[in-house]
Amino acid sequence: MRILICPDKFAGTLTAPDVAAAVADGWRSVSDDDHLDTLPLADGGPGMLDALEAALGGRRVDVPVTDPLGRAITAQSLYVGDTAYIESAQACGLHLLEPAERDPLRAGSFGLGMLIAYAVEAGMRRIVVGLGGSATNDAGAGMLVPLGYTALDERGVPLPPGGAALVHCARLEGGPRLRGVELVAATDVDNPLCGITGASAVFGPQKGADDDAVQVLDHALSRFGAVLERDVAGGTPVASTPGAGAAGGLGAALFALGARREAGTELVSRTVGLGEAMDECDLVVTGEGSFDHQSLRGKLVSGVAAQAQERGLPCVVVAGRVTVGRREMLAMGVTRGLSLVEHFGNTEDAMSRPAEGLRALGARLARQWRRS
Repeated sequence: MRILICPDKFAGTLTAPDVAAAVADGWRSVSDDDHLDTLPLADGGPGMLDALEAALGGRRVDVPVTDPLGRAITAQSLYVGDTAYIESAQACGLHLLEPAERDPLRAGSFGLGMLIAYAVEAGMRRIVVGLGGSATNDAGAGMLVPLGYTALDERGVPLPPGGAALVHCARLEGGPRLRGVELVAATDVDNPLCGITGASAVFGPQKGADDDAVQVLDHALSRFGAVLERDVAGGTPVASTPGAGAAGGLGAALFALGARREAGTELVSRTVGLGEAMDECDLVVTGEGSFDHQSLRGKLVSGVAAQAQERGLPCVVVAGRVTVGRREMLAMGVTRGLSLVEHFGNTEDAMSRPAEGLRALGARLARQWRRS
């Protein structure tokens, strides 16, 4: 058999290359005469650089930036030819903060703007920004500062970082410093900037916002979105554009700067040659940390399963946990789902021993498919 192993990362535990390697090791322990192709994937969020570097090579570039609370850190971009691939989470990711520090009311995206500005100055002609995993909810107000814009209140005073301060935004002053660079916003979420399906309501609680904070942030982003459309986007209604709410509203600011949106899974899959790899295989094994209801709405696993289904290929999902029902799996093209929580019998071991568990699941799959 020819097996294609093409997972996403397991957030907080393993990178996508690590997941693919563990499943492959487990399979080989049972059957070493099958041909295994590993193709790590990502949806535009954390792990995008790992997946693209594994397929394209390129060079990692260290960039001095600030984290969501303004502290100096070093982030990385991947430069391939004249294209820069950037993960928003490298500069403003939730993983950069301790749980007690998470506060989207004051977390800012200035560091992401520094990453983009550095790529512009380095002569990149195309910049792909993967959106996901952010600790911020400032609609890109911080990101815009290194790119030429400053958010001001009615008195002309620059606003402090964070989403809450945007309720006082009266205008954005300045102009873009992008030198004609093509911008691409890579995201699989289609949320608008505001409202019940917007950045604050859907993603704010994951970043530390309680019910009151969600209301404050949604009101602030509504005001800022109107200013963004007037002063940066030239009247284009970017706040309602699908994907504007991605990564705490970073999508809206990127769209205002002229970025076009691409589905992260599709962009990465096309770039690394997923379709061609599927054309040559008999079984697809993909995976992610949590195979849940969000997986049904455009996450990486659903994209992989759809492509497998088009080709009539069986598709198995390995995950940290699985909460999707059998009927939903079959409808999206997934033959079966296997979870580390089920394998170990508890969440603690699934989180602390994921590579061991994935090797066991890989071996289990090999035995099952050899019999079939």
